[in-house]
Amino acid sequence: MTRASPADRAVMAIEMPEEPTQALRFGKARRARSTTLLEDYVELIADLLATQGEARAADVAKRLGVTHPTALKSIARLKREGLVTARPYRGIFLTDAGHGLAERVRARHRLVVALLLAVGVPVEAAEADAEGMEHHVSEATLKAFGRFLARRA
Repeated sequence: MTRASPADRAVMAIEMPEEPTQALRFGKARRARSTTLLEDYVELIADLLATQGEARAADVAKRLGVTHPTALKSIARLKREGLVTARPYRGIFLTDAGHGLAERVRARHRLVVALLLAVGVPVEAAEADAEGMEHHVSEATLKAFGRFLARRA
């Protein structure tokens, strides 16, 4: 009979955290889900502006795989949040706050991809997985990822 490693035992053990701790964890996950959409849009708009010189709602919709009305609804939310400006027939532009958010999201994405590649995940899977993970990983975890990667360099 083989013995389970400490990591395996930690995964197998079911321990309920105290209620306030668990509520904080679930609350963090809910907040991350609500900002994921905004972050994806802002990051894509920044990429379109950098590579094509413009970001149009139709291009955003195509790249995100959503309908044009869905993209317009989300862009309206970005405007309310102060992350973009948009004028008819002029495209979508990031505000300073939008640029800052796009830079932070892009940095998180690159760090998560680098970690996944370092542990042997294939490039395509690392890029795809990072799209979800980048929105949910904490600052403490990101710092740990960075330290791990720095030790490997």
